[in-house]
This record gives sequence, structure tokens and C-alpha cells, in this order.
Amino acid sequence: MNKVLAINAGSSSLKFQLFEMPEEKVLTSGVVERIGLDNGVFNIKYNGKKDSQTLDIKDHNVAAELVLQALVDKEIVNSLEEIVAVGHRVVHGGEYFSESVLTTEENVKRVDELGELAPLHNPANLVGYYSFSKALPNATHTFSFDTAFHQTMEPEVFIYPLPYEYYKDLKVRRYGAHGTSHQYVSNRTAELMGKDVNDLNIITLHLGNGASISAVEGGKCVNTSMGFTPLSGIMMGTRTGDVDPAVVTYLMKQLDISADEVLDIFNKKSGMLGISGISSDARDVEAAINEGNERAILTHKMYAERVRQVVGGFAMQLGHVDAITFTAGLGENDTEIRAAILDLLEDGMGVKYDKDLNGTTRGEEKRVSSDDSKVEVWIVPTNEELVIARDAFALHNA
Repeated sequence: MNKVLAINAGSSSLKFQLFEMPEEKVLTSGVVERIGLDNGVFNIKYNGKKDSQTLDIKDHNVAAELVLQALVDKEIVNSLEEIVAVGHRVVHGGEYFSESVLTTEENVKRVDELGELAPLHNPANLVGYYSFSKALPNATHTFSFDTAFHQTMEPEVFIYPLPYEYYKDLKVRRYGAHGTSHQYVSNRTAELMGKDVNDLNIITLHLGNGASISAVEGGKCVNTSMGFTPLSGIMMGTRTGDVDPAVVTYLMKQLDISADEVLDIFNKKSGMLGISGISSDARDVEAAINEGNERAILTHKMYAERVRQVVGGFAMQLGHVDAITFTAGLGENDTEIRAAILDLLEDGMGVKYDKDLNGTTRGEEKRVSSDDSKVEVWIVPTNEELVIARDAFALHNA
């Protein structure tokens, strides 16, 4: 029995999926939340059931023990020895990693060093690794990186126009994020089109509370909207996306606040939340739109416009676009956001779509473009955990 566990550890959460490989059958999935806080929550789905517990979960070691004990107690596995590999999501791989790797001592050290570039993510990812490697010492452990898929970008795309030594010495450059999602979605889109991904140009839109867009040429990323951190790119739920950097010093002087305080505003109080004054949740914004709220209407227009600007630029870089694919929370489920974006792309790219089909499609694989559209439009639910599991299984068998 070849079972592979995919782990996504955050600072206070731990998501997991267990696959039967190579069939890629999902045996169970779940999440441990509020780790280190009172009233922690453990949710697990298996055999069509869903169990939920509320209890104090001191740390990630306890969370890992909860998950593994549940696998045995609920008879999802007969023995933990059936788990041959564990794939761990890591947000930042810097320039070191262009693909998933084994968790050697050297690679663990590099992930730790890269914590400076992703202080909210890499340390938490490592905590999850330490917990599960301790509990499953005989399994193969691997790292999969959010940044790896974007390492195929050319220097003229990823280097900032700053003094070159800042890139050379400090590694200040564009890295991107959501790479496993963009990789999965672009490959899956090609499969659904019945074509080889190597023969296609696809623009993937990962639109969630955090959001990024990638240009994928022949299965390789040639551009992506996020940069040095996940703050840049398009407007998001609470993040600004790209703004003039001089705004930072201007706000510091005008409001008498620190650079860190400005970045906190940019990260947590801006985007849809900042413009609407209502919520970072697009569903709340849309409810306000239906009531005629002008700021909510502006929020919707701004979001769609910023997506158009990026998609249009990527289309020019690619030369032609075979497909545009929506994924993640908004991309998969928000019919109004999709419609607003597609309406803006009609004149410039010849995109035409079935409004009724788009309006009823949520969270399922479906083409919503019309037969006479110059570009196919797809909705493809992302599956980052499957990418992690595939790579872990491949490295286990290498």
C-alpha cells in the first residue's frame, strides 16, 4: 500500500490530505486550526463523514499526533507504516529550488535561511516538517515550494530596476507565489482541452483572498504578478497589490507612523476591505453592490480592472493565448467577479462566454467560453495538495 500524506502547515493551522498512490485517490482530508490557542479545532473528512473536535492543541507536535492517531483510530490506515512519503508545502524556495526536493540536512538549512524572505510562512512550514518527520521517521519526506514553478522566468522579467548589487547580494527580485496551484491548473486545463500543455499558452488566475496571475507558455511560467513578497501584484482581499513605493514614505510622514505600520496597512487593511469599508470577503461586497453601495461598486470595478491590466500585458508577452483559467476561492465560485473580468477582456482579446453557464458554475471543472470565442475560458478547482503528493511519491520512488 502506497499512501502519501500532503502537509500544509501554517503558523496556527495544519491542513492535510492522504492519497492512495499512484491512483491519486483521496482517502481523507482535514485541518487543525487555532494551534497554540484556546479552543483549537480538528476537522477530518473520511468515507463520506466529517468529524469535528474542539480541544486545546498546544503545538504542531500535538496537531501531528492528532492527525496520525485519527488515521489509525478511524481505520483509514491499518498502520502508519503504510505512509511511504510525506510532502511538505514550503512557501519560499528562493533561487535555490526550482522543483520539489528531499528534506536533506542541507535543504532544511536553506529553507530555514529563507525564513527572512517569508517570515510568516517558512518557519511555520518547518515546524510542520519537524513534527511529522519525528512521528514518521521511516517515511520519505519532501519539500514542495510555492516559488519553484516561477523559477523559469527570464532575468529581464524577475529582476527589479534597482542597483544590481541588491539582487546579487541580497536576492531582491520577483519570486511569485501560488506556484503549485498555477502548475496544477495549467496542466489540468491542457488535459481538459485534450491537448499537450507544451503546445499551449495559458493564463492562470488564482483569485482568492490572496491572488496572483501567471503566464504559462508551453507548460513553463514566463511571468507572474506577485513579486518579492505576496503583497505585490493585483488588488486582493486585504492587500494593496502594486502601488507607488513613494506612498510608503508619504504616509509615514503624514500619519507619523513607521514603515512597518504602513506595511501592516498595505497587508491587512487595504484591497477590497480598504476600498469598500465593508469586508475583504467578495460575497459581502456583492451583497452591498446589490443594495447600491457606491464604494462596493467601485471595489468590484477596481478589482476587475487590475486583473485586466495584468492579463492584457501577459497576452502581449505570450503573443497569443489559448486559454484563460480561473481557480481558487473567488475564481472558482464568484460568478460576478468572473463576469466583470471577462466583460473587460472581450474587446481586447476576443473573449466570449456563456453568461448563463458562468452564472451557474461554482467549484467544478467547466469551460464557460462560447464556441466563437478566440480564447477558451475554463474554471478549474485547484489541487495544490495533489501536486505535493505526486512529487513526494516520485521522489520516494526515485
